[in-house]
Amino acid sequence: MLIGKDRGKDGKVLNVSAGRVVVEGLNTIKKHQKARKQGQKGQIITKERSVDASNVQVVCPKCGKSTRIGHKIIAGKKLRICKKCQADF
Repeated sequence: MLIGKDRGKDGKVLNVSAGRVVVEGLNTIKKHQKARKQGQKGQIITKERSVDASNVQVVCPKCGKSTRIGHKIIAGKKLRICKKCQADF
């Protein structure tokens, strides 16, 4: 992530929808849940909230740094490349 309390941390993307991204273990909140059935206890649940897609970056598998993505056409295939180390993935 690029901003917020979890700046500099990385994780696996769980969900993408409408320009928002949910990242595993980041931007967590605590939600109080009321008991729904007789005999059930109320509880506090920790869950991930979504962040805007502009606030996350892809981590290059070769150099391990967060980077922007470029594109290169090799043998008729369009490949994604790392802007820092020029490795394709």
